[in-house]
Amino acid sequence: MGGAVSAGEDNDELIDNLKEAQYIRSELVEQAFRAIDRADYYLEEFKENAYKDLAWKHGNIHLSAPCIYSEVMEALDLQPGLSFLNLGSGTGYLSSMVGLILGPFGVNHGVELHSDVTEYAKQKLDFFIRTSDSFDKFDFCEPSFVTGNCLEISPDCSQYDRVYCGAGVQKEHEEYMKSLLKVGGILVMPLEEKLTKITRTGPSAWETKKILAVSFAPLIQPCQSESGKSRLVQLPPLAVRSLQDLARIAIRGTIKKVIHQEAVNKNGNGLKNTPRFKRRRVRRRRLETIVFLDKEVFASRISNPSDDNSSGDLEEERREEEATTPPDAKPEPPVNFLREKVLSLPLPDPLKYYLLYYREK
Repeated sequence: MGGAVSAGEDNDELIDNLKEAQYIRSELVEQAFRAIDRADYYLEEFKENAYKDLAWKHGNIHLSAPCIYSEVMEALDLQPGLSFLNLGSGTGYLSSMVGLILGPFGVNHGVELHSDVTEYAKQKLDFFIRTSDSFDKFDFCEPSFVTGNCLEISPDCSQYDRVYCGAGVQKEHEEYMKSLLKVGGILVMPLEEKLTKITRTGPSAWETKKILAVSFAPLIQPCQSESGKSRLVQLPPLAVRSLQDLARIAIRGTIKKVIHQEAVNKNGNGLKNTPRFKRRRVRRRRLETIVFLDKEVFASRISNPSDDNSSGDLEEERREEEATTPPDAKPEPPVNFLREKVLSLPLPDPLKYYLLYYREK
């Protein structure tokens, strides 16, 4: 998969490129992409490729190209409080980004065929919750992952507001996929070589939109057990939050409002982080490239590279940057205002740590 946008030097630059190419078009999706570093979902020895617009596969572990995830996130039209089902949830990268938008009262479930990948996703989720400052900047809907074939989901499962399938869906399975969707819900899946958005407008009414040409490996057909019966996949139950957990959510939300108001009173611009130093501008090109990587091949909504005769402009920008940036200057590390505020409260330490989800600094 890939080549739709230029590679970035870091996660933010990759997102800049996706925005410029119009793959990311909404603020909610942009915030979710910036909050989770794509490289955190790569094995250490492959992280140098994390910010390229390419799919990545190692054994059973697989990540789609950023341009595909961008189109999927935009097409799902995510909102706080919705329920989401990810079929072929893989590393959990997409599910975690979705969870940042769904918020604490959403539902976030994933089904993955390979047990080793399910375990990998749980490890990455735990790492994100324990270490990422983004966890404190958002109200997170934590994903729950189960192992099994997504074509064998128990027929008595609940329906979902949003469903995504990350493998090619054969025509004979289209109705099955639709059955997982609530009225008013949205299903996004690769269907007949097209990333397709299907909206359920009524009990038996549907609207279909083709988004872009893709090529995914097809869904793996279920294997019958020795008894001849299929192994039904039981999705996680729709749990009701405890009063204690609801209180934690409410307290954290109140503290965030206080922090925001304090920032507004202080400088009038909220909590927007202004870069201390001017960021290097990068001339980006959209490439027309076909890359074969087992599960996915290419996205066809790619424009021709633009002519770039701006070497003089680039040289001028370089001179400006050298003139305005101190030689040993480094950006200030980000401040986790929520953590600082909680730790300053006159509360017993165990309660402070509970409010912080026992997260590492």
